Amino acid sequence: MGKRKFWTGIIGGAVVGGIVALFDKEARHYAKERCTIVKETSSQMIKNPSSSIRQLQTALEQMSEKVNVQAENAINAIEQVEDTIVKVTGKGKSE
Repeated sequence: MGKRKFWTGIIGGAVVGGIVALFDKEARHYAKERCTIVKETSSQMIKNPSSSIRQLQTALEQMSEKVNVQAENAINAIEQVEDTIVKVTGKGKSE
């Protein structure tokens, strides 16, 4: 029961906060622009689902490549630190 009250409070607070924020003219303008963008994007996705899936697949492949590159960079950095420690302490890697 406490879990439900907690999430109800969070959602209710977000709704009330959103409504209060809309009293500001700039906030209303921003919300309107974002809603228009979401509407256009979602209608485009509904009209061309295969294109949307291709775009998603391409984005995921690019993200995967970037993660792999960063992982390789991290491994190289760790190896360099390890080599430096071996040089400084004079102990071999197998010790």
